[in-house]
Amino acid sequence: MRALEFGTGIWAFGQFVDRYAGDGYGPPRGTREMIEMAARVTDLSCLDINVPFATEGMTASEVRTLLDDNGLTCRATTPHIYMREYAKGSFTNPDGDLRMRTQRRVEEAIEAAQILGAGYVKFWPGQDGYDFPGQVDHQQMWDNTVNGIREVCERHPDVQFAIEYKPKEPRVRMTLANAPKTLLAIEDTGVANLGIVMDFGHSLMAGESPTESLLMIHRRGKLVSAELNDNWRDWDDDLPVASVHLFETMEYLIALRDIGWSDPVLLDQFPFREDPVAALHRSIETIQMLDEACGRIDRVELADAQTRQDALAVQRLYWNALLGTERFRD
Repeated sequence: MRALEFGTGIWAFGQFVDRYAGDGYGPPRGTREMIEMAARVTDLSCLDINVPFATEGMTASEVRTLLDDNGLTCRATTPHIYMREYAKGSFTNPDGDLRMRTQRRVEEAIEAAQILGAGYVKFWPGQDGYDFPGQVDHQQMWDNTVNGIREVCERHPDVQFAIEYKPKEPRVRMTLANAPKTLLAIEDTGVANLGIVMDFGHSLMAGESPTESLLMIHRRGKLVSAELNDNWRDWDDDLPVASVHLFETMEYLIALRDIGWSDPVLLDQFPFREDPVAALHRSIETIQMLDEACGRIDRVELADAQTRQDALAVQRLYWNALLGTERFRD
């Protein structure tokens, strides 16, 4: 059985703030401390790192040294194009100067990715969208999104880029909200070096089946990264894996097996009230356990049950695989 590799966003080890605890959950942490915490998570090998870095003035070369010293690598860089200055959007901001600032920020992330050895640069334009009916010209918003992303990709044809879609937060309605819209946007850009970061929790929020969307994205050759976490579907809770959606997680892991996924599985978590090291470790343990269970499923029997759309037979296979015994029978 193949051994899964795991990564996470460096932000999992940072300080979290919401509307009520403006003073934050947990202490503020710098880049060094976050990387050292990540190194304490068993079987964690790589990080998605925000640009600019958490520690002001730290260079990419210094971050690379910290990663090397702690036995970690950089899987991706994510430019901060969703902070307060981009409150009205990044690629779609009505202010042309701010749209140019977005381009410069992305360039910073590209430069950092090259020094850090990252596999891709991620776009998460969380402020691109709208909050009220009639607030925006939707055609203009779409054109600004597509054109802005296309410009970056065309300037750097040798760099892999990826969009992480999400239906809402921080904008009430985000432009790149789900898998089909994001695939359409990629098609409209007409570039080959642009794909998708498929976040399990964002797919749940969007009302999708994460596995269905994963396979749709893969079928079109646009799956750059697969991320796991969990939520209650109505918000991006970023809980540890399988906290809520057990069978959906198993289905997702089976799909990763079927497509031959060999890149790291990233854990996008925000442990507001839990110890970050323990929360990430629990997710990795859970995935490893569930992946082992998936390996015990008779795939011929599963395919037959799915062909017949026999939901109870599929559930029997899942439960018996989890329990490691034939507890449930026909």
